[in-house]
Amino acid sequence: MSLSRILIATALTGAVALPALAQESNPAVNARQGHMQVLALNLGVVGNMARGNTDYDPEAAQAAADNLLMMSQINQRFYWPEGTDSESIEGTRALPAIWEEGSQVMEISAELVAATEGLAAVAGDGLDAMRGALGPVGGACGACHDDYRVSN
Repeated sequence: MSLSRILIATALTGAVALPALAQESNPAVNARQGHMQVLALNLGVVGNMARGNTDYDPEAAQAAADNLLMMSQINQRFYWPEGTDSESIEGTRALPAIWEEGSQVMEISAELVAATEGLAAVAGDGLDAMRGALGPVGGACGACHDDYRVSN
């Protein structure tokens, strides 16, 4: 194979590979996935306490609930540009329905804020109080994931 053919093949390989790399490192997708991981980590802390998998620790419960509240209040407008859904790029579970007319994502987001406010208000006050406030948080998370995320 001549040097020119090798160079052309290398350039074509790069031209095909670069868009795939760009999709994998989309900053908006990375940011929203990171955000969801932080939510999941903190929800796991209080969830494990509620299920009895770990001992109730009022300070840890309060810290996790406060983190959930803070994360739910972050303006996510830059996380969700059109064209970053599961049918447009690889590496995301966001369904195109998020961007469709009539999407309930913003309403569900407001429900999550209200639910995490309720959890943060009582998380350090005892296991029963925390358990009682945890259901609405899970409900808000589930409402969004049920309709707007590709299931596993």
